[in-house]
Amino acid sequence: MAADMADLIGYKVEASDGTIGKIDRHSEYVGRQYMVVDTGPWIFGHHVLVPASVVTRVDDENETVHLSVTRAEVKDAPEFERGQHQDDMAAIQIIEHYYSKNSHT
Repeated sequence: MAADMADLIGYKVEASDGTIGKIDRHSEYVGRQYMVVDTGPWIFGHHVLVPASVVTRVDDENETVHLSVTRAEVKDAPEFERGQHQDDMAAIQIIEHYYSKNSHT
């Protein structure tokens, strides 16, 4: 990902077929970068972990991150509980595997 993910907090996140929410925070592990997306009004009270590998473009002018996956793929991703799974490498690997199988890039 070209931009520093910490600079993307607050950016809108667009799946290939519509908005899913805003970046709430980022996580970085050796060789891995992820965004925690607050799905806000789309899925109330829900957060999803989205790997940087599915980001197709960052539009700094409009503060928007575009993804290669659909809203349904994001919604069907393995559950992520903020504060519980963000440091759980096994949970992160499950989510990473899900997106690698569903990525359209």
